Amino acid sequence: MTSSAGAGSARRDPFSIAGTAVPAGTRKKFEIPIANLMSGTPVSLPILVLHGREPGPTLWMTAAIHGDELCGVEIIRRVLDAVRPETMSGTIVAVPIVNVHGFNTGSRYLPDRRDLNRSFPGSLRGSLASRIAKLLMTEVIELCDVGIDFHTGSDQRENLPQIRADLDDPKTAALARVFAPPVAIHSRVRDGSLRQAATDVGSTVLLFEGGEALRFSESAIRAGATGALRVLNHLGMFKGTFPPTSPVLISRSSSWIRATRSGILHLDSDLGDHVAAGDTIATIHDPFGQRLGVVTTRRPGLVIGSTHSPLVNRGDAIVHIADIASD
Repeated sequence: MTSSAGAGSARRDPFSIAGTAVPAGTRKKFEIPIANLMSGTPVSLPILVLHGREPGPTLWMTAAIHGDELCGVEIIRRVLDAVRPETMSGTIVAVPIVNVHGFNTGSRYLPDRRDLNRSFPGSLRGSLASRIAKLLMTEVIELCDVGIDFHTGSDQRENLPQIRADLDDPKTAALARVFAPPVAIHSRVRDGSLRQAATDVGSTVLLFEGGEALRFSESAIRAGATGALRVLNHLGMFKGTFPPTSPVLISRSSSWIRATRSGILHLDSDLGDHVAAGDTIATIHDPFGQRLGVVTTRRPGLVIGSTHSPLVNRGDAIVHIADIASD
């Protein structure tokens, strides 16, 4: 366990988490034991706490719930590098790697192939995924008021930076706009997800999507870090100056466009493109170069996700399009 303290006297009581006391005006990093590998090597959940000198909200940030989704790890690093506990208000609890097993093996899942983000709120008597979920809920989430969970695309797919949240909740919708992503998508909570479990215990939760698995996407990382700092600034936890942003586009629904034939895919659209109904977004060829078909849009929208795989079977999801709500 290591810690670093700011100068001067503390004005607040220490923040207590997992049996550890973090004095006001300091940052502390430590680990919570999860389990042992079959070799006997211990595996622990990394925690970083920044406890401000002044009172304020308690906010959690999580990343790598899917172990191959790495952008959020870097986003959290940049956010914590910008914030100083001796000058901030409130408390930040960061868990940059939730699925430690998957992170170390480059896998989305845990060793038993369970999806950790379908295992909340968890149980200390359940599967490994269930036990990790329960540990995170008990030791971190239940202590906090607001949360940001960072994700990327999966299965060779890349996502445009976006917030997914319950936009019917006024407080959540306001925070989504403060985050200022290119688009905010109304998304109901999914059974077993961290967002559902955290919402059930009273947290206001934003889920950030951006980039792709197993890679750093600079544009997604920059959008995620800046958005999180905007939220901290809005909550009065951090003082920052940010450039003006374009209005956040709002989507109430989205759908994947699928390959019409099996073959070699050539995308004719990019993330962030606005498309009209009937636009060609991809062509499919055979190995001899003969065009087998084109893929067109059924309705207008914004391209928020796409595959990076050049090889597709008929029916594979290739481009994700969000319907944009009119004001």
